[in-house]
Amino acid sequence: MTAVAERAAGPAPGEVYLPAELIAARVRELAAAIDRDHRGHPLVLVAVLKGAAVFAADLSRAVTIPHRLDTMALSAYSGADRGSARIRLLKDLDRPVRGQHVVVVEDVIDTGLTMHNLVRSLRARCPESVRICTLLDRPHRRLVELDVSYVGFTASERFVVGYGLGHHQRFRNLPDVHFLA
Repeated sequence: MTAVAERAAGPAPGEVYLPAELIAARVRELAAAIDRDHRGHPLVLVAVLKGAAVFAADLSRAVTIPHRLDTMALSAYSGADRGSARIRLLKDLDRPVRGQHVVVVEDVIDTGLTMHNLVRSLRARCPESVRICTLLDRPHRRLVELDVSYVGFTASERFVVGYGLGHHQRFRNLPDVHFLA
């Protein structure tokens, strides 16, 4: 591809931020913590689509206790001020979570506004508990109080792609997480 064609195609994956082997090891550690915290309890992993799909699939395979995997898809948009956000539900859970322990699986938590609203919505459905597991966390950007129980990595400020994380729906298939060049 010529340099002109590359520029026209848009940004590309740059240097590797998190190699696949490091991600895999951290997913196993997170799964072990989820196993320990939820042994003997009905468990539902709720993947937030699309970004968390790859992470949730790997996490689900690594969790050894009985559980089911469900998905939700959201569209977040900002309110009038930076401290508010609204979420629109694009795809809801397939089955109720009443009386079950829920672990929401997310790709990146930034301001926390979307996750805060999602957790509030899930708690209204009367689960036994709701916890959050994220691959990447940016706690320094948090605008709301949010208890994240399971954190893969504290994220860089730079935009990243790969391992489910996309840019205009591209690069989700990469096994490593890359900085966007």
